[in-house]
Amino acid sequence: MNVLVIGGAGFIGSNVAAHYLARGDAVTVLDNLSRPGTAGNLQRLRAEYPRVRFLQGDIRWDQGLLKEAVAGQDVVFHLAAQVAVTTSVADPRTDFEVNALGSFNVLEAVRQRGEDPILFYASTNKVYGGMEDLGIVERDGRYAYAGVPHGVGEDRPMDFHSPYGCSKGSADQYVRDYARIYGLRTVVFRQSCIYGDRQMGNEDQGWVAWFAWAALTGQPITIYGDGKQVRDVLYVGDLLRAYDLAMEHIETARGQVYNIGGGPAHTLSLLELIERLGSLLGLSIPLTFSEWRPGDQRVYISDIRKAHRDFQWAPRTDVSQGTLRLVDWLKANRDLVKGAVQL
Repeated sequence: MNVLVIGGAGFIGSNVAAHYLARGDAVTVLDNLSRPGTAGNLQRLRAEYPRVRFLQGDIRWDQGLLKEAVAGQDVVFHLAAQVAVTTSVADPRTDFEVNALGSFNVLEAVRQRGEDPILFYASTNKVYGGMEDLGIVERDGRYAYAGVPHGVGEDRPMDFHSPYGCSKGSADQYVRDYARIYGLRTVVFRQSCIYGDRQMGNEDQGWVAWFAWAALTGQPITIYGDGKQVRDVLYVGDLLRAYDLAMEHIETARGQVYNIGGGPAHTLSLLELIERLGSLLGLSIPLTFSEWRPGDQRVYISDIRKAHRDFQWAPRTDVSQGTLRLVDWLKANRDLVKGAVQL
């Protein structure tokens, strides 16, 4: 199989690339290497799999390269993005250009080639906004939905909150509509808090990895809000399996949108992660608290039943196991992560 991974030097992208290279597929990575750590990810990927093909380019401007990259591909993963809400607030134009314009360029490159590859788009739970109307309660020192036991479903109206939510939500809808209007085989995954190997988080994005790295290296951790915020978290290996299963059931999945996260069985609050890391590392982790950040949801939990119904997917990696794997990877790759975090 011929596989193109756009954003393939990032956290999820490098995991996707390695997954298909390990299966023996022909993999092309396209990335502009702008995010700290991506050059190291690429170097590591090339060391593991020398046959990987790499194209350096930017989906905002390099439309000719995009057309070259999608030619002859069986599946395209569009994982390139500006990924932080805080960055989008500070620089909304760049956020728009990367997430909305860049995604449009990817879609047009696929459409104009006329070769009909499967196209996966990594969207986000931020398309749903704050969801204050669901009713948020506090139970056992963490926030919870008052009456949504299975989490937020795909039929939830979108309510873009923050430039990041707007840009990702716009692309989300473009990808969905290109399936309806042009017949492309697109699938949208509204992903929630993916974590795991190859992740180099920071204070603005990738909170599970950032907290783990900060705890390992004795760096200060600031909690924005009160730390009772809850997310469903998903180990990256379970995401890869979701991609595989959706691909196997593409005639059902094409044109569809799926919430892909840990679901109600795999949730963490910020404070619970700190406690878990402290126990795992034998440390007392000092915290400071600051004001809530714009667009931060007190609770987000995905209803993942549609993915189970359509292609029999559910997470398998529990939070304890996944956290331990992440910590072990960070320990084994200290120099790589340190270089990325310091940039």
